[in-house]
Amino acid sequence: MIQPLFIGTTELLLIAGLALLLFGGKKLPELMKGMGQGVRSFKEGVKDVSEPLKEVKREISEPVEEVKKEVSEAVKD
Repeated sequence: MIQPLFIGTTELLLIAGLALLLFGGKKLPELMKGMGQGVRSFKEGVKDVSEPLKEVKREISEPVEEVKKEVSEAVKD
């Protein structure tokens, strides 16, 4: 079984230190800004896809619930 990836404080500080050494103090904020914009764009894309799917789910589930109700009433009779 695959274990989930947990990053502790020590690991996070090590990664931040390496990033600072590799990219320098001036380039690092620009990289983080770009990453933030990328994550925001990804979230918006996921939202754009999930909203129509939720609507389709609602459209499908309403008739299904009606059929279930009709079937349960028919079984009772």
